Amino acid sequence: MRKKPLSIPRVAAFALISFAAAGMAGCNSNPVRDVAASVGAGPQMAASPDFVARSRPADLDYMPISASVPERPTPARTAQEIKAAEAEMDALRARNEAAGAQAADLGKTPPPEPIRLPANTSQQTRQKTNSKRTP
Repeated sequence: MRKKPLSIPRVAAFALISFAAAGMAGCNSNPVRDVAASVGAGPQMAASPDFVARSRPADLDYMPISASVPERPTPARTAQEIKAAEAEMDALRARNEAAGAQAADLGKTPPPEPIRLPANTSQQTRQKTNSKRTP
């Protein structure tokens, strides 16, 4: 007689696999939360604020992939407009480089010499005296 070690009955294995597959299939749902919400013990769904409801479509089940991208509100620039913009940026760069060179030239000046005060020799240095001492 041969015994099968730790054999799980087929019905229990089938039930376990089907519950796991159902849980994986509905990843967006939580059965415990759904039951608790239906009984009234779970979290209550709050209404969306007005600005959110106005900015989003009512049906968000899927994102359409076959819809074309809307046209640009402004037309693309022509080659002449691009060259004019490049020339404007080059002129601005030249002005900035000239201003930077001028600032660098101003920064090369040596610092001024410190002012030397004349020595005042007419005053004698004051001697500290002890107030308790008498002459």
